[in-house]
Amino acid sequence: MSMLRKLLGWAKPAPPTLPLADRPALRASHVIDVTDADFDAQVLAQSGLVVVDFWAEWCAPCSVLSAHTEYLAEIYADRLRVVALDVDENPDTPARYAIMGLPTLLFVRNGEEVGRHMGLLTYEELRAQVDALLAQDSP
Repeated sequence: MSMLRKLLGWAKPAPPTLPLADRPALRASHVIDVTDADFDAQVLAQSGLVVVDFWAEWCAPCSVLSAHTEYLAEIYADRLRVVALDVDENPDTPARYAIMGLPTLLFVRNGEEVGRHMGLLTYEELRAQVDALLAQDSP
């Protein structure tokens, strides 16, 4: 279960810097929970851009970034895939990708890592990174 889904039991997160009118309505999660067992199929075998959110329940900044990735997944639903992997329950994949701190975002295009970000970033910074990566896909 993703960090955002756990938080939704008591609060509805929103990107703190987006004006209220620009915030998408929160519905069912667009973030896909992945495990060590299905990481290759859910991430590496996918065409296009995949954003992987490595998180843990005890990581406070992870809960903020999970809210950002949820909105990203909703807004860019037709252009990319967003997945979340709990590092405590799935230690093999973080070890394989040398994830040394949380939160960490891994950007994968057509099975190859094309970028990563460790630590918290604003929603606007995340969108800027994603827009730059998606622009590389355009002719």
